[in-house]
Amino acid sequence: MAGSALSKGPSSQSDDILASRLAQASREAKTDLETQTDPWCRDPTKKRRFRTLGVKCRDPFFAICRGREIKGTMLGNGVVGILSESSNKWERRVPLTPSHCARLLLSGKDKTGVARIIVQPSTKRIHHDALYEDVGCEISDDLSECGLILGIKQPKLDMILPDRAYAFFSHTHKAQKENMPLLDKILAERASLYDYELIVSEHGKRLLAFGKYAGRAGLIDFLSGLGQRYLSLGYSTPFLSLGGSYTYSSLAAAKAAVISVGEDIATQGLPSGICPLVFIFTGSGNVSAGAQEIFKLLPHTYVETSRLPELFQMARDPTQTAKRSKRVFQVYGCVVTCQDMVGHKDPSRDFDKADYYAHPEHYSPIFHEKVAPYASIIVNCMYWEKRFPRLLSNEQLQGLIKKGCPLIGIADITCDIRGSMEFVNQTTSIESPFFRYNALCDSYHHDMEGDGVICSAVDILPTEFAKEASRHFGDILSEFIGKLASSVDIGRLPEHLRRACIAHRGRLTALFEYIPRMRESDTESMPVNRVNIPAYRTRKFTELVSLSGHLFDKFLINEALNTIEAAGGSFHLVKCQVGQSADAPSYSELEVGADDREVLDQIIDSLTSLANRSENGPQPDNRTSPTSKMVGMVVNNGTKSSCGPGNMSSVLILGAGRVCQPAAEFLASVGSTSYCQRHDLHLKVDSEEQGHVQVVVASLYLKDAEETIEGIPNATAIELDVTDHDSLSKCISQVDVVISLLPPLFHITVATACIELKKHLVTASYVDDQTSKLDEKAKDAGITILGEMGLDPGIGNCFPNAWKGRIRSFTSYCGGLPSPAAANNPLAYKFSWNPAGAIRAGRNPALYKSHGETIHVDGEKLYESVTRLRIPELPAFALECIPNRNSLIYGDLYRISKEASTIFRGTLRYEGFSETMGTLAKVGLFDTESQMILKNSKRPTFRTFLRKLLELEKEDSDKASFGEKEIAQQLLILGHCSEEGTALRTAKTVVFLGLHEQMQVPASCQSAFDVTCLRMEERLAYSSTEQDMVLLHHEVEVEYPESQHKENHRATLLEFGRIENGKTTTAMALTVGIPAAIGALLLLQNKIKTRGVLRPIEPEVYVPALDILQAQGIRLIEKIE
Repeated sequence: MAGSALSKGPSSQSDDILASRLAQASREAKTDLETQTDPWCRDPTKKRRFRTLGVKCRDPFFAICRGREIKGTMLGNGVVGILSESSNKWERRVPLTPSHCARLLLSGKDKTGVARIIVQPSTKRIHHDALYEDVGCEISDDLSECGLILGIKQPKLDMILPDRAYAFFSHTHKAQKENMPLLDKILAERASLYDYELIVSEHGKRLLAFGKYAGRAGLIDFLSGLGQRYLSLGYSTPFLSLGGSYTYSSLAAAKAAVISVGEDIATQGLPSGICPLVFIFTGSGNVSAGAQEIFKLLPHTYVETSRLPELFQMARDPTQTAKRSKRVFQVYGCVVTCQDMVGHKDPSRDFDKADYYAHPEHYSPIFHEKVAPYASIIVNCMYWEKRFPRLLSNEQLQGLIKKGCPLIGIADITCDIRGSMEFVNQTTSIESPFFRYNALCDSYHHDMEGDGVICSAVDILPTEFAKEASRHFGDILSEFIGKLASSVDIGRLPEHLRRACIAHRGRLTALFEYIPRMRESDTESMPVNRVNIPAYRTRKFTELVSLSGHLFDKFLINEALNTIEAAGGSFHLVKCQVGQSADAPSYSELEVGADDREVLDQIIDSLTSLANRSENGPQPDNRTSPTSKMVGMVVNNGTKSSCGPGNMSSVLILGAGRVCQPAAEFLASVGSTSYCQRHDLHLKVDSEEQGHVQVVVASLYLKDAEETIEGIPNATAIELDVTDHDSLSKCISQVDVVISLLPPLFHITVATACIELKKHLVTASYVDDQTSKLDEKAKDAGITILGEMGLDPGIGNCFPNAWKGRIRSFTSYCGGLPSPAAANNPLAYKFSWNPAGAIRAGRNPALYKSHGETIHVDGEKLYESVTRLRIPELPAFALECIPNRNSLIYGDLYRISKEASTIFRGTLRYEGFSETMGTLAKVGLFDTESQMILKNSKRPTFRTFLRKLLELEKEDSDKASFGEKEIAQQLLILGHCSEEGTALRTAKTVVFLGLHEQMQVPASCQSAFDVTCLRMEERLAYSSTEQDMVLLHHEVEVEYPESQHKENHRATLLEFGRIENGKTTTAMALTVGIPAAIGALLLLQNKIKTRGVLRPIEPEVYVPALDILQAQGIRLIEKIE
């Protein structure tokens, strides 16, 4: 978002300043260039022509571009046009937002390659025309002065101007019939065409895509319809309160609504008659990830396919009916893979993915037997080709319905008509996203009443989140625009852009010469006569050849067709299906012809050799029939990570607690293929800088370290006592960077050793006075001690210096909380570590500034100083804020003490937490002094001890009723509470903790504090299936003195714990461990130049850190008003 210091990019500027600066910028002179026709489209003698042009280049792609005199074109003039989308009334997305335009224009043509931006007017675009005009864009229907014209979807043919470059999703590189008129128009107008779909990384990953937004919108839409469908079946569910994705102002607001539904499910439950409610997810790409991102906002448990029968048996077991609640408080998810969908026809052979892709005819469908009988909802996110078995045929679906399958509906996010779901014969619209299919009658209906399953099949889902989708798209596209807008010679473009150019100045580029050949081979509608009989039909010998693999994204189809034609053969394209992701292969069937049997055999052998050229390509299967040969065209293409091995760096992590594991996993992944794919858009470094990292995890107990690194490559566990100076020094001397995740009292010991041995140090703890005093020593040693590199402090500090106005108000809120589904106790709080620290934090004094007044809060009254908080982006959360220590020191650090009238940092909790904790404190449950009753040899019960604190001394009354009502009444009598509601909530908490139980207090407890910590640790712990949550929210008011313009900047981070393969990683561990690891990585890469004691408030730290965090899926949601 323009002006936001929380994202990478230029600092915030007011619209007036933007317009003023842009008005002063010089405009390049408009030049009327002579047009020139280029008749050479596809000359079979092109190699001779290259020689006559005198171009010394072995690559014809370069020769085409450099061997011609460029005249009569607007290409490269730096003027960019943005089309008004006309393909669909719902299409509101834009390739560049006003913020992206502002950055491109403000930086100047010399830096960005963009001199002007002309935007066609539109009244339905997500960003209205005035916003573009305010940042210096020109609004005009006339784009004739533009050399590069951008869109999202294909424009109308009459919008294609001659001698211009266009970039949009053209859907032409597969020679799709319906889009060939568009390609013909591009060629006829001597235009150039770049297809977003073809801009891929060196690993084959698409860089410009909306997949996650399709998944997010698709599942939200389906959940909305699910509520309506259940209502028609007689069940009221929380889903009924959801609207369609487009009805929410933002993705964050839509997520908040889903979270609210999740809270209702967790507290009120779902009717047992529709449970277990099981969501089946297909696909492993961005679409599935986006859908599951929404699903995870509900209280949920993932189950393996093997557990589905057991899950349903338990739910349907009549012997368990009496024991079961009438409501169910969670939903279930199951992710299926190919081996859950098909099985080998030979029972003695196991499923093999490579074999399945090469020979799907050897496999039979099993999804309808193994998975579908237990599915409530199928969320279909997978790519499918006709040569593969369907996920569900009409006949299979009919059989399932007859057997009483609980299937209620299908969210076909892939929107494949007559595809993997045979009954899906139509697309649906955003305003009417569902149809109902009655499998028993094979009938279709457009209502929610009656028998059958409901289905959504919207083919334009990402536009429902047009604002966020456009921002995501433009963030990436804006990195390429300058080169596209200023380039005349495409041979000088980076390879990933060069390969995305389908046509240049009216001619297909060399990589796409197969398109007319494929079109010529398609004779389905051609009448057969002696004049137009295609060559392949006149051949004496023909053979059907199947090609599978990365035919189009790696352009192997060109080599295959060249091989056929070079040998004197001909071909006819029978089938062509193109993979839609980097992992999905393409498939083509060619009828290859030749006049000589030996020539035909030679062609087949050559194609087979081409297929086997890669180390990773599957070998041809000799068992195929003689009339159909499968040539597996390098299914994996032999791609290797180009991140490079670099020099093996090493990092020592001290401490093997929960935070250590995500830190170790992150560092150990550096240099891997998956790391490169996640970060290739975010790390602006050469591949050699991404060397692998050896991680050493040290703990006082070797077993803890070994458990932490289990399954992590490039990681070693050691036993280490940090109080042993010699052992500590030996370990530090052998590494490049040290991360200390130990308790703060050990940091000085570690820091002193790092200074002696000249090794960098990273911690996630506050930089206290002792650490600050090491600044000069660290500088003298030439090292950096990077503190506060965690969550809060940490991520919460990574932005204030980026704003270029006066900060009038700065408020920061952060809290580690249970997810709504896990906040299932009276305190609405849980601990993933020892609660002692959290209890002590509730007694810390606080200091902050509010509206110019300095406020001091005594530690004894901290819980009384809380304020109610509602976050606009997350309206479903009822929160409160507790002042967090001394906020004023951050005013000095951010250099805003004099200008800001409000400086406040607070801790977030669910509403009601502080009243309850404050009452428990008044009772004396947090007192640390030893208690005589706990020193006796005869141990008291918890009830006896509680009664003493509540001044209920009589022993005989101990046998009387002693529950919530009696405890609440006594709290009111003693004056610990003034309101009955607070007393009752506190009493519920006391009972939940078991402090009223007649069990002996363990001898280890010598104080009330010990007793409370013990019970909280036992009763307020997370279960293995529960998630915690981290919520970070900032509000900053900025004033620009020159214009008197004010802006309110808000940024919100919401992260949930992750459960993968039955293993839980807490959100707190992720948001503390990964930032610490990123700090170490930046030091390894010498990205942080400053030496001494440092916090992440400097751009050299927070700019790259935020980029890497975003690549890891940890992102701040920003808004400026």
